[in-house]
Amino acid sequence: MNLYTNKKIFLLLTLLLPFAAIVNASYFPDKDDWDISSPENEGVSPDKIDRLMDLSFSDDATQAVVVIKNGKIISEKYADGYDLNSHGTSWSMAKSYYAALIGISLDRGEINSLDDKVSKYLEYFSDERSDITLRDLLDMSSGLDFPSHEHEKMFFQSDHLGYAKKVGVEKNAGEKFEYNNVNSMLLGDILFQATGKKADELFKERILDPLGINDYKLWKDEKGNVMTYCCVDMSARDYSKLGLLFSRDGIWNDEQIISKEFVDETFQVVWETPSRFTDYKRYYSLHWWVSKYDEESKIFNTSGKFGQYTFVDRENDVVVTRISKYSEQNNGSTQKWGIMKYLRWAGIENAIAIGRMLIASGTIESGSDIITPFTEEEGESYEFYVKYPEIIDSIADLSRN
Repeated sequence: MNLYTNKKIFLLLTLLLPFAAIVNASYFPDKDDWDISSPENEGVSPDKIDRLMDLSFSDDATQAVVVIKNGKIISEKYADGYDLNSHGTSWSMAKSYYAALIGISLDRGEINSLDDKVSKYLEYFSDERSDITLRDLLDMSSGLDFPSHEHEKMFFQSDHLGYAKKVGVEKNAGEKFEYNNVNSMLLGDILFQATGKKADELFKERILDPLGINDYKLWKDEKGNVMTYCCVDMSARDYSKLGLLFSRDGIWNDEQIISKEFVDETFQVVWETPSRFTDYKRYYSLHWWVSKYDEESKIFNTSGKFGQYTFVDRENDVVVTRISKYSEQNNGSTQKWGIMKYLRWAGIENAIAIGRMLIASGTIESGSDIITPFTEEEGESYEFYVKYPEIIDSIADLSRN
């Protein structure tokens, strides 16, 4: 083969490689299936995938890990007794999903601006809370009262929205990042006032249906309020679809589900956050966490209690979902507390420990006497948190040459 021929081949490859990237980026999974590819075919070293899986499954709490590159599954692994159809529960990953609905309402003109005062939508905020904006809620800087339990006690109430409505002001809005569950619970009421529809109906119509996600639970409290600060049950593959939607600038197939402008605004650094479960430096913006933001890569993620994550490396079109072991409830998606209601003010850790003890002893039956998302001790992560910096580095490493 002569030099002239080599130059022609090189020129042809140079022209085709960008086109190949466009083709890859245009792939979206079908409603009921994904394309399965290999790491090599998507330009990723199998050794790097092995390292990520080894780190993730060094924690026995891990139920599933799914790795997506160019929209295709290049690796997935499940713990014994679980498979691709097994549900996890999102816990606070759901915050990012319901925040996306705010973005969609903004795109549709139902909400005018993220800098609108919350009182424009919620009359009961026309008091000491009147300076708080939608952006303050989404950036976790509302200044609302912030107890040590971060309002996780709200989870054990019969009326979560009623609880959230009563929370007063502690400091000026926009002054400090504080991870406050009430900020997220209020999103459902804002959406209802702006659209006339409850958040679970909007989530189904505007995101889940277009993405072909049809096997899920969207949890509500005993009064029928959508728990917009937590608790969406679905498979690791389906959580990954939500990550892919953000990786692809809010586009799904040929439809702009969320505007690129809102995704761009989400994927930036607003707050440097205090340490939570790890000393590894993280950031926050519009109900998404930021685990890495430098010249090498920018990795954003949804995050949920006990170790639920979807990581998105948007620039490299990489999505990684990891969920912990979950015993799915089979009797609906509306909470029922039964005798557990007496533990509402016992403290979060006490309530969890006592609940686990009562279920283990057979005193109460989960899914019958009590209906709620519930993570047993085997699904509570430890090693994953310890190795979090290594895990983030291994995700970034998937795109290194």
